[in-house]
Amino acid sequence: MNKAQLEAMLKTHCGKSPEFCTDKELYTGLLSLVQTLARKGESGKGKKKLYYISAEFLIGKLLSNNLINLRIYEDVKSILESYGKSLSALEELEPEPSLGNGGLGRLAACFLDSIATLGLNGDGIGLNYHFGLFKQLFENNLQKEEPDPWITDTSWLTKTNVVYTIPYKGFTLTSRMYDIQVTGYGNCTNKLHLFDVETLNEDLVTEGISFDKTDIKENLTLFLYPDDSDRAGQLLRIYQQYFMVSSGARLILNEALSKGSTLYDLPDYAVIQINDTHPTMVIPELIRLLTTEHGMEMDDAIQVVSKTCAYTNHTILAEALETWPMEFFQEAVPQLIPIIEVLDDKVRRKFDDLSTYIIDKQERVHMAHIDIHYGFSVNGVAALHTDILKKNELNPFYRLYPEKFNNKTNGITFRRWLLHSNPQLTAFLSQLIGEGFKKNASQLEMLGDKAFIADEKLLHRLIAIKADKKAELAAYLKETQGLDINPQSIFDIQIKRLHEYKRQQLNALYLVHKYLAIKKGKRPSTPVTALFGAKAAPAYTIAKDIIHMILCLQQIINSDLEVSPYLKVAMVSNYNVTLAEKLIPACDISEQISLASKEASGTGNMKLMLNGAVTLGTDDGANVEIHRLVGDENIYIFGDSSETVIRRYQDGSYCSKNYCDSNPDLREAVDFITGPAMLAAGSRERLERLQNELLSKDWFMTFPDFRSYVKTKEQALNDYENRSSWARKMLINISKAGYFSSDRAISQYNRDIWKLEKDASRL
Repeated sequence: MNKAQLEAMLKTHCGKSPEFCTDKELYTGLLSLVQTLARKGESGKGKKKLYYISAEFLIGKLLSNNLINLRIYEDVKSILESYGKSLSALEELEPEPSLGNGGLGRLAACFLDSIATLGLNGDGIGLNYHFGLFKQLFENNLQKEEPDPWITDTSWLTKTNVVYTIPYKGFTLTSRMYDIQVTGYGNCTNKLHLFDVETLNEDLVTEGISFDKTDIKENLTLFLYPDDSDRAGQLLRIYQQYFMVSSGARLILNEALSKGSTLYDLPDYAVIQINDTHPTMVIPELIRLLTTEHGMEMDDAIQVVSKTCAYTNHTILAEALETWPMEFFQEAVPQLIPIIEVLDDKVRRKFDDLSTYIIDKQERVHMAHIDIHYGFSVNGVAALHTDILKKNELNPFYRLYPEKFNNKTNGITFRRWLLHSNPQLTAFLSQLIGEGFKKNASQLEMLGDKAFIADEKLLHRLIAIKADKKAELAAYLKETQGLDINPQSIFDIQIKRLHEYKRQQLNALYLVHKYLAIKKGKRPSTPVTALFGAKAAPAYTIAKDIIHMILCLQQIINSDLEVSPYLKVAMVSNYNVTLAEKLIPACDISEQISLASKEASGTGNMKLMLNGAVTLGTDDGANVEIHRLVGDENIYIFGDSSETVIRRYQDGSYCSKNYCDSNPDLREAVDFITGPAMLAAGSRERLERLQNELLSKDWFMTFPDFRSYVKTKEQALNDYENRSSWARKMLINISKAGYFSSDRAISQYNRDIWKLEKDASRL
């Protein structure tokens, strides 16, 4: 399609010439145009189809991403500019879909993009949350939660005629399917199927994000991960998960039947990837449907389903491997209990190891155990993660099924996290190595050529691009959040879900140490800005206390005229994909400081290195693979090894107070948490609780790594002063980022697990 044809189509979809359109009319017209063009890439061909089931799909804003994937972004931008209109202004009108929270959901979104890009027949299945996780606000240095509505009359959602009746104990719900087109790079289009309840009542939400958690007919798809700190919230999660998988299971069976499947050959027509344990009930539900509605014998149904389902494990944390009381199933979905009992009985007849049983002595159902026993593949998401699963966390299962276990290191889609987020860097890289990396990320390796690494002019151009992105971020945060940061400072960024194992508290303790050092006259050569972005689950008290500590430090440090010229702290509110797209290109130092052995993979680390940030982190998750690729000189690794950490947990030898008492700098930082300045800025109850948690427990071992963290971080700050040397680190990180493309990850999933045929007609 040439530019003139595109302009004519735009006028048709807008109903008039762009010069006479409001921004809202242009946005609506472009949305319609994209949907029309994307339909041309739909196929659905191929006997076998992937169904990627996930509780989260953090897809971000879609307009520009779709324009890039359809390869019309630059033309549309140019056409709009010729009429005095701005594509970036239209982007600001678009609400961000509230369908995910963190890395799990963003990974699922990247995977859908790559599945379409590679011409594979595969769709996503999830829920159509109306208010997402929540919108995060800060008041009195505390996190406050409000609904995050995103569904408007003009939306990427398309209402379908697909409806199912979903049975619960004592009532049924009507499930309606909505579709969002998923465009791959080069006009291949798949679908994200989102199921919604017909009787939802958004007015059920009262103060903040509070609502009646017992009114299932009206609340089911209001929120992602409703607060499960009480019984009603836990039951609601069961209702949600069953609604998702029961709807999905019916869709899968119906589509297979429409292609001629007898259902005994279902594995030839469908493969189901279970993304974490939230969709686990798809296994017993498929078995139930095959036996009760399609006349299949139980053993045959179990065999068919076991050859159809594969499981991705995303955690090393026991708390994230869901278990639910049998009584919850009895109350919500009693029809699954006979199936689960049969599945458990088969395990008990075959194995003597109690730790592998599905139903434990406390009558709790272990969801991951269902996935492992009755799926044909179990994969981790980074080399270290998979190794720990095999040797430690899932070792009893690995000994039973070594052939099922495999590693699939996570990946990110470069179309969003480079082409869209950082067009200046994209253009620069294209000038150096051509545009092939946009489809084949491995071509970034060419940037490691010695001629590039030694070219001072090239290196300073890279520094200039980073400086531009820092200035853009500073201006954006000033305008949208009232945050005043120095674009000439070093941007040290930690952006991810707020959890103790990710150790934002370690970063905060460093900032106290740095603040006190500056007060004593030890000023950095270049000012430092510590940027945070994170949401804490509403019921996760300590995580919210850590946010409180960071916000109190922000108030104290930024208002201190003696310190603020050299150090500032800024925590952005409501961290999401939109903010990530602005923070990541501006980052100098990427904080990846989880406790070694606790981060399954991470994907923020990949996005940041792709944009020229240098990693400061532990040898944990995918940091291990980043370290291996970039070498010791181009990453800053600190802290105890995963082997040391695992040993401490096993022998119970860790005593946080001993570490604190033996390190004066650490003791000073910990005491500061409840010192006069902090108490004046914050809540005594919260600050004392956090301090006591660290001194009496520190479950994620912040204290042992403090000395190493401070030393390594100071080294990174000092190394930044040699701008050419730092730019070489940036360029080498970018050159090695190609391995972390989600296209590579999906190719491996397909080669080893899914075995789908590519639709060559769409490539």
